[in-house]
Amino acid sequence: MRTVSRDVVDALAAAVDAAEVEALTCALIAEASVNPGGSEESTVAVLADACREAGFDVEVSEAAPGRPNLIATVNGDAAGPGLMFLGHSDVVPPGPGWTGDPFVPRRDGDLIVGRGATDMKGGIAAVVAAMKVVARAVDGGVEVSGPVRLVVTVDEEEHGVGVRHLVADPPSGEYLGCIVAEPTRLEVVRGCRGASYFDVAVTGRAAHSGRPSDGASAILAAARVIELIDADQRRMAADPDPLLGYGTWNVGTIDGGQGISVVAPTCAMGVDRRLMPGEDVDEIGRRLSEEIRAAGIESDGVAVSVTPTMYLPGFATPADDPIVDATAQAVADSGAPTRVGGWTAACDGGWISTALGIPTVVMGPGDINGQAHQPDESVSLSELVTAAQAYVRVTLSLLARGG
Repeated sequence: MRTVSRDVVDALAAAVDAAEVEALTCALIAEASVNPGGSEESTVAVLADACREAGFDVEVSEAAPGRPNLIATVNGDAAGPGLMFLGHSDVVPPGPGWTGDPFVPRRDGDLIVGRGATDMKGGIAAVVAAMKVVARAVDGGVEVSGPVRLVVTVDEEEHGVGVRHLVADPPSGEYLGCIVAEPTRLEVVRGCRGASYFDVAVTGRAAHSGRPSDGASAILAAARVIELIDADQRRMAADPDPLLGYGTWNVGTIDGGQGISVVAPTCAMGVDRRLMPGEDVDEIGRRLSEEIRAAGIESDGVAVSVTPTMYLPGFATPADDPIVDATAQAVADSGAPTRVGGWTAACDGGWISTALGIPTVVMGPGDINGQAHQPDESVSLSELVTAAQAYVRVTLSLLARGG
């Protein structure tokens, strides 16, 4: 069988409906699925209704009470390997600085403004629009050899409850690849660092500040732990990976002490460690604990515990994997500049790649650094449409056969 013709692909990509993309993006923004808070249910309900109205097969599965994952499928009866699209339904809290209600979507020229516009409700809407075009193509006689599935998880912005539930009970079948619709400015990301969080708890011995030698300061001990973390950061920075750079530490929170006149009996730190592909979070925690002991920090009444609380693996898909080339070509054919590289951010795609063994790339509308997690978050409608057109093209490139 021969690949579907370029003219047919061009015509189908051009059939993406901008008004439908805008309407669904706005409808999803209007449901304030803020995390922390566990409030994705209403967003998933809106998305499920839109997918059912489009004729998709829809499955909703609770990853936690009131926190449903969604799987929407086109061409589910096809026997060949399929293509997966991945997104998440939660958004970060809006925070201060907005010039309007974050959950009342509005237009500013070509921009759609609202929390989640770029991260990543716009990307999800673009995938739905693309899948509608593919469904119509199948109904019109285009042979598509495998299913096309949109998987939307909860809790991506916090602890990954949704994706862990997914990989424990994954959708059936084989997949040629997974495209994560996170905001990359339509660049094709074939590798991402992972992420992990650690709670570092330091206990000391309280004493009167007039004679601090009677005590053991948990804050001073924590400062020495930070010095070890900083030294490890410098070590990693000295040997960067060409694609993903190097792992990073960040001490994001610190809370300690009982009062100004008391030698601090406790100090707690929340620490972020970005992971390179293949790094093991438990091993990183063990190594830090060993370095703390070797440095003599745990002595004279001081104890330190290092506990991992979140883990999201990194991944790197080979540059010559078909999903990389097909996605890059689809972006180029849709009229956008094409770049293939790595990403310093982390995403649920790391679990899809490492736990399910599906070749994974990230490519979506919006800018993770310039727009996401910021006041007046926005995404360009024209970029949403281009993304949807690219999703149509890559789906047909990998799965379509015949005239």
